[in-house]
Amino acid sequence: MVQTTVKENRILKTGIFSGSFNPVHIGHLALANWLCEFAGLDEVWFVITPHNPLKEKEELMDDQLRYELVEASIAGYPKFRASNFEFSLPQPTYTIDTLRALEQAYPDRRFHFIMGADNWAFIGRWKESEALVSGYPILVYPRKGYEIHIPDSLPSVRAVDAPLMEISSTFIRRSLKAGKDVRFFLPEAIRNHKCLLNI
Repeated sequence: MVQTTVKENRILKTGIFSGSFNPVHIGHLALANWLCEFAGLDEVWFVITPHNPLKEKEELMDDQLRYELVEASIAGYPKFRASNFEFSLPQPTYTIDTLRALEQAYPDRRFHFIMGADNWAFIGRWKESEALVSGYPILVYPRKGYEIHIPDSLPSVRAVDAPLMEISSTFIRRSLKAGKDVRFFLPEAIRNHKCLLNI
């Protein structure tokens, strides 16, 4: 019999927030915080995606460094976890494969996939999209310029009324390169990290 991780005698609802986090910023953390406190998730795992071979390597900081920055940023908040789970999976990684592997590795959790309205608009292009939207709970958060349309035939997909977060890692990197002081867009624990000071 599998021993389950429970909270109040139930399996933990674990949100999977997958991304490059290049770097992680306060928009990521605020959204994840909202999903835990107001959308019914018990915890959120920040799953750092490895380098995508279709993108220029220089666009991404080192995989392990991005993981360490997330880990430092979320320290002290028990509902968050940094995860390098995808680092050991066959590359390139696909969401459906990651979720299946997570289910096998952690049968004591129910995984909910977190995605933005911009990605939801093109979900049909994702690998095994039908299996993804029918087999896993999905939380779709707002993105500027995108309406969220969810068919009645997909009861496992839910739009959440999270605050609109328009901070991007691209904005952070460009601002740092331009010599701008964007300290308040970054988690306090990594504001003075040498890798960001040298971008």
